[in-house]
Amino acid sequence: MKPLHVILSVIGGAVAGAAIGLLIAPEKGEDTRSKIIKILKEKGICLKKNKMEELVDEIEDQIEKHI
Repeated sequence: MKPLHVILSVIGGAVAGAAIGLLIAPEKGEDTRSKIIKILKEKGICLKKNKMEELVDEIEDQIEKHI
């Protein structure tokens, strides 16, 4: 397996794991997304709520393609 494939596999697995965690989290999705936005702001990353929604939708689409 080529190194690039390994790296992409690891990144894909991390994204899929994060998405599944968000989807089956015990809290409402809105609350979880708000917490993520707050943590990102503390790290200096500004992400608007609509961008977070787009990111979640994209992750969900990727999961559905691979299931």
